[in-house]
Amino acid sequence: MTHEALQRVPRETRFPLNLAVSSAAIDRLYEESKLDIWAPATEVDWGSGDFSALTKEQFEAARRVWSRRTWLEYTGIAATPALLLRFCLERGREVEAKFYLTVRNTEEAELVDAFHRYSELLGGYLARPENPAWEAVINRRCEADALDPELPLDGYVAAHCAVEDGLELALFRAYLANAREPLARTLLGRAVADKTRHAAFGWNYLESRAGSLSAGARGEVVAALVDWLHKVAFAGYHLPSLATTIDSAAEQGAQQAAAAAGLGAATAPEEEQIFRDYLVTARAHLQALGIALPALSHPRLGAL
Repeated sequence: MTHEALQRVPRETRFPLNLAVSSAAIDRLYEESKLDIWAPATEVDWGSGDFSALTKEQFEAARRVWSRRTWLEYTGIAATPALLLRFCLERGREVEAKFYLTVRNTEEAELVDAFHRYSELLGGYLARPENPAWEAVINRRCEADALDPELPLDGYVAAHCAVEDGLELALFRAYLANAREPLARTLLGRAVADKTRHAAFGWNYLESRAGSLSAGARGEVVAALVDWLHKVAFAGYHLPSLATTIDSAAEQGAQQAAAAAGLGAATAPEEEQIFRDYLVTARAHLQALGIALPALSHPRLGAL
């Protein structure tokens, strides 16, 4: 970090301490999340799974899919506390956002626990990718980005809490729609409920800020969004098939087999269509807020 960046690192200025709610929508998310806390270890009937018809290949495929799902969810364990700290350090940031982030981290931990347990039932959780090249893609430094004074907080929230969490929600809705296995349906139903709130937080916060953003600040938001798309989405983080420098054939094969078995997955072509459709929706939402996401091109998918 440069000396100039260090000079911009915010110092906590606590007073005057304003605890007034400025976004009723985010305050409601906080209250809903507090009421929806669950304990996967004790509140899920882990013996209710129906795996009797699965082949060895389907077990292995689903094990890969759900282990990878666990790795991605684990990102929030570090990222959300860092984001909460950033909100606390920046003077004047809304108190209801800070409150909400405390429970969002609990929801992320619950999903990590649930996905890990399901992976174990499918033959054993995989602690790391078979192809080491994926580790660099999945080992994202979201916590560092959240605390980076050179990355404006509004840009971070737009990219990671609005657009990215909205994409996750769209994908998980598809996973739930596919899930015929009862236990997978239970877990994905919980995941969709959590991710609905996560995406709503990001979009609600962006909506509350958009009207006060200067032209320069809007440009910073656009830069953060483009950076996320190129470095995260196009790298294959959420959709392995989007990777252009890593062979994703094994991941795509696992997705296809798990989807065919009704184990809460989607094939690569299905995920890519979800991604295309979601970008159209997200771009329109951003445009309505005065944020113009430029045309993009993926090396294989083409214009987006």
